[in-house]
Amino acid sequence: MSDHDLLAQRFEGHRTHLRAVAYRMLGSLSEAEDAVQETWLKLSRSDADAVENLGGWLTTVTGRVCLDMLRSRTTRSEDPLHDRDGQVRIPDPVVSRADGLDPEQEVLLADSVGIALMVVLETLSPAERLAFVLHDMFAVPFDEIAPVLGRSAATTRQLASRARRRVHGAEPAPDTDRARLRTVVDAFLAAARGGDFEALVAVLDPEIVARSDGGTLLPSVLRRGAAEVASQAIAFARFAEAAHPVLVNGIPGVVSLSQGRPLSVMGFTVRDGRITALDILTDPERLARLDLSVIDG
Repeated sequence: MSDHDLLAQRFEGHRTHLRAVAYRMLGSLSEAEDAVQETWLKLSRSDADAVENLGGWLTTVTGRVCLDMLRSRTTRSEDPLHDRDGQVRIPDPVVSRADGLDPEQEVLLADSVGIALMVVLETLSPAERLAFVLHDMFAVPFDEIAPVLGRSAATTRQLASRARRRVHGAEPAPDTDRARLRTVVDAFLAAARGGDFEALVAVLDPEIVARSDGGTLLPSVLRRGAAEVASQAIAFARFAEAAHPVLVNGIPGVVSLSQGRPLSVMGFTVRDGRITALDILTDPERLARLDLSVIDG
């Protein structure tokens, strides 16, 4: 086996971890793959023998690649739920079988990276996001993150602290017990199918935020408050009728199908037994890339 093949083999041992880093940084599965591939190219062109801690080196390089990708994106609106054209933006969901994650998805979604948390990460500046993701989620020391940002370790620590306050302030810890969450999701679907407005309001948090991302082809929708979201759920009961149980970022959710094709992916955030956020992906282009083998029945 050549030196290049040996290096590629060592890199493959870190690929899943690097995808997890890039997904948290970018909120896009395809861009995360691109970032990991760029990291491999940088490794293959470097003096790998001089790298003492390959895993740490790859993690910081992936962070740098993602930072450059974030900075190159079109300037974002001050409203984290919208881009500059007023479109609602939902990060790529990771859809899994209802009965659990495979080992690679377990790594990708460690630390309960739900859709709601990914939405909050989108509100951070690129520098804040890098400092928070690398330090708080992957335990990279600040003195290793600082050179990536071109800042001092103290300033990098401040960036992570500011990001941490925003993350925890915007999204308190949700419920994570899958059995209880599935009960809440099933109650929501049953009420929507039956057109039961009162039952829907009872399972929704009064301050619920519902986001629907239709991409460039379909209108996006942002709704707030239990009454408004309940009315919308009844109006679109066909999604509930065609719902199949899955996990969305490790949390019970649903995929709605029509003639074998996905209409939507619905991710739920639940706290104290009530749904606090509902994230619905209806973008046909992104839905077309969905692996339907994860859907039971």
